[in-house]
Amino acid sequence: MPVGLIALALGGFGIGLTEFVIMGLLPQVAADFSVTEATAGWLISGYALAVVVGALGLTAAVTRFERKPVLAVLMVLFIAGNLVSAVAPDYALMMAGRIIAALSHGAFFGIGAVVAASMVEPTKKAGAIAIMFTGLTAANVLGVPFGTMLGQTAGWRSTFWAITVIGVLALAGILALVPNIGSGQAKAGSAETAAGSAAGSASGGLRGELRAFRSGQVWLSILVTILGYGGMFGAFTYIAFTLTEVTGFSAATVPWLLILFGVGLFIGNTVGGKAADKNVDRTLLVALAVLVVVLVAFALTAGNQPMTIASMVLLGGFGFAMVPGLQMRVMKYATSAPTLASGANIGAFNIGNALGAWLGGVTITAGLGYTSPIWAGAGITLLGLAVMAFAASRAKAARAKNHDAGRPAGVDGVEASAETELQSA
Repeated sequence: MPVGLIALALGGFGIGLTEFVIMGLLPQVAADFSVTEATAGWLISGYALAVVVGALGLTAAVTRFERKPVLAVLMVLFIAGNLVSAVAPDYALMMAGRIIAALSHGAFFGIGAVVAASMVEPTKKAGAIAIMFTGLTAANVLGVPFGTMLGQTAGWRSTFWAITVIGVLALAGILALVPNIGSGQAKAGSAETAAGSAAGSASGGLRGELRAFRSGQVWLSILVTILGYGGMFGAFTYIAFTLTEVTGFSAATVPWLLILFGVGLFIGNTVGGKAADKNVDRTLLVALAVLVVVLVAFALTAGNQPMTIASMVLLGGFGFAMVPGLQMRVMKYATSAPTLASGANIGAFNIGNALGAWLGGVTITAGLGYTSPIWAGAGITLLGLAVMAFAASRAKAARAKNHDAGRPAGVDGVEASAETELQSA
């Protein structure tokens, strides 16, 4: 395993911690700034919206630059945002710090996924992406519980100081361990290796990156990301209410149950990455189908504690088994210009978060009970499965058509052979 992947994973750990740890610190933050819980909650929503902006706008702005320096600058931005949060004297500056840190989130994971894929041989690219996302899963398994405990013991600002230090360590690791692998701009006739493609991009830069969005498969992949991840996150957002109000666990037990969920994330991310290296579409179809079953079973048995514990682990496992494949599929069909498409898919994860959380909130407000977000998540995931089945069928038909015609397979006339470009079909 290239040691540079460890530096990328550490950066992912810090970013994941920044995104999620605030959930356990909202009461302290609200009290410190004398704002309502709902107003404090905007520190989460504002972060998510800024991630989408950064994933698209910031990634588009840096496509011409070398990727390693860009990752370093993004980590500096992340450090600055958390430093502002740690010293913020009022709510407005705290929000500003959250937004600054969030702007780096989407671009870091989008560009980092391309860099991670470029550091290994073609048959291990999804696994490399999974290693980078291991930092995000570790943030859920270990970072959030212990970050919350630190904030409750030494004050919520101490947690953001700790995240700032993690950012500095990740920056040092990126500078020392991540190789220089080129930029998003490929010269005419050059071998663009960032996503494992053998094709060059004659136009390069932002224009070349935008060409990737001519592909119907890129848009279908992004839609699957929104629906598949949104279904899982919609069920997870209100999980504390389900565990306490329906299953009957005490509030003090919830953090430890979330650790079990995080263990599922870790296992699913690892196994899903290896499976996606063998066949991306099959991995996504299986993961989405099983996730629908898990969500339905969870909703039906939420009153049973042992079944709920099992559902928590499986929800995390199959929910995150999709992540490397979802990211890999977008890069696969973006061919020689994967950077902006990769960033856009990171934004899609956060759109899915917002969609799932919103729909779950609607069902609760409608008086449908605390299992209703799980049912809503199952419905969204089922829709994602249908879109994925359509996308896979269309890709398979296009490969067969081009094979019969004796030319490299493609979809919408944009993608290179799905069998050869990443050797993952």
